[in-house]
Amino acid sequence: MKTFLTGLSVAVIVLMASCSSPRVETVTFEGPQFEQKWSVSDLNPDIPADWSAFGFLTFEMNSSTTQRFDLRVFDEQGVRRLTIQPFQGAWVRASIPLVHFQTRNTRGMDMAAIGKTARPGYWIGFSSAVGPITNIDSLGVSMRLPINTPTIQFRNFRLTMAAEDTIFGPYPLVDEFGQWVPAEWTGKAKTIEELKTAWSEEESSIRDDRFRVSKFGGYLDAKVKATGFFRVEKIDGKWWFVDPEGYLFFSTGSCGINSRSEFSRVQGREYIFKEMPPADQLAMPGQQRTQQQGRQSRSSSFYTWNLYRRHGEDWYNKWMDLTARRMGDWGINTIGNWSDANFEKTGRRAYVATLRGWGIETGQMGMPDVYAPDFVDKIDKAAKDQCEPLKNDPYLIGYFIGNELPWPRRELELANLYFNGEPTPMQAELKKFLADGDTPEKRVAFIHGAYARFVSTINAAIKKYDPNHLNLGIRFGGSTPDPVVLASKGFDVFSMNSYGYEVNKNFMNRVYELTGLPIVIGEFHFGAPGRGLAPGLAQVISQEERGAAYSYYVENAATHPALIGTHWFQWIDQPPTGRNDGENYNIGFLDVTDRPYAELIEAARTTFSRLLDIHSGKIPPTDRQAVRQ
Repeated sequence: MKTFLTGLSVAVIVLMASCSSPRVETVTFEGPQFEQKWSVSDLNPDIPADWSAFGFLTFEMNSSTTQRFDLRVFDEQGVRRLTIQPFQGAWVRASIPLVHFQTRNTRGMDMAAIGKTARPGYWIGFSSAVGPITNIDSLGVSMRLPINTPTIQFRNFRLTMAAEDTIFGPYPLVDEFGQWVPAEWTGKAKTIEELKTAWSEEESSIRDDRFRVSKFGGYLDAKVKATGFFRVEKIDGKWWFVDPEGYLFFSTGSCGINSRSEFSRVQGREYIFKEMPPADQLAMPGQQRTQQQGRQSRSSSFYTWNLYRRHGEDWYNKWMDLTARRMGDWGINTIGNWSDANFEKTGRRAYVATLRGWGIETGQMGMPDVYAPDFVDKIDKAAKDQCEPLKNDPYLIGYFIGNELPWPRRELELANLYFNGEPTPMQAELKKFLADGDTPEKRVAFIHGAYARFVSTINAAIKKYDPNHLNLGIRFGGSTPDPVVLASKGFDVFSMNSYGYEVNKNFMNRVYELTGLPIVIGEFHFGAPGRGLAPGLAQVISQEERGAAYSYYVENAATHPALIGTHWFQWIDQPPTGRNDGENYNIGFLDVTDRPYAELIEAARTTFSRLLDIHSGKIPPTDRQAVRQ
């Protein structure tokens, strides 16, 4: 309690100090591509044109929406841009690091890590639109698809040397169930009694035998040769997964099936929470944590607290039981990436495994030093330790070996990092490669060659220790260059994360033309702004439209002959205060109180019942597109 009062008192003092009637600029976003632009001198005549001697652009804002907006700075040469994802209904002070307007970030192992950074009351998404800030004359804000004419208030623009980020309030911003206090919506939980009633009603409605499927999730109406493990086969011009019993299987998965949501970041923001989860009750089996340690933790899971409220002391095992039943009822037949390892191994649902230890985490932009003398031995050990224990598990579909590498189409930046960095075997090999001529094209070619060495070494090690399961490859984000696609032909399945209102069929066609491999969509999602949650990477206007978007995306993707699975990201909404990188998306099948989004669930059920016939070409996909704005 002492920590809470101290944080609150400090925040109130800061708020009082900042409220001497400053000029407020109110922006109402009235249509697609709306932009408000000011001259810098109109916002604050004390701001110079040359910003290069300062560290931060500091201002205060209060947004009626969680929709992201672009913050732009202009000079006679053009524009520099960042994306800002604001809290909803709270005044915050934002200090934007000016370095992000000037240079592209190269630190991070995947696209999420390299593409954004968290701040206390918002997060920043980076852009390729960077450049000098020595003669800035104007500043603007824009929003691409505003819903219901949202407004953002701005005040106190200035340049500062240090960050002054603050969350002013009102307090609390997060209630005891993990819900966003300033927002209201139909069904928002007010009491534990309301939640218990809703939980009971849901459990009584679940039918985990709703579909005619095998114990692995394959369609009982379509059978071919059984091998005892998942495999892929091209049948009448269409690729399929085949389950261990020989039934055709279209993988409808969800990433992040866990008993803990991505944690709410707490440290330094304790005062915005009404009450903190009691960590001593919420420890996973085999863990020992005291309540005091929990209060001092950097993060906390309100979702897990709600599971404890729902199930009591045995909440973890009951969560696994309920989750397996839900998957059977909803037409979700695959436990996707980053899910609970204990749940995966219960033998209730098919799953994918995510392998690590290749050096991606420590390499430059996710590319390890593939010429290090111990590289091959490290790969061999990582494959042995992870694959050998799973080689006889029939519920395992296969392995993902990486996620959204950030360097494709930024190969030259990666090569330059190695060339100009500390001496390493990779650097020595690069300089040797360039000895007879150093050009940008050759530097890019070197990176492509390093990638080919990387994946061929991993592919061989996986097959050495587990010949029974599929290599699902790297879950590529964005459109991957042809040399990288060609070097990936050694995978059994090509995987791609494709965010948008429909799958990127142009890229999918190109992959199929170059490799001939079946394809899995590793991530997609749709969200709606509200509840203190942002709409994610593909927004729609409501929960009903999230369901419509799901059906349109999955059914139309399934018409492609190579596509054999779509995995939703993710099982549970992200926390409204943001995960470690700031994301706070409404992208769950479930909200923080462990209640399903009925519209999305019904769409998933209907679509799953149609996928066998859609992918076989017997019936057309839905043509009902979601409303986005």
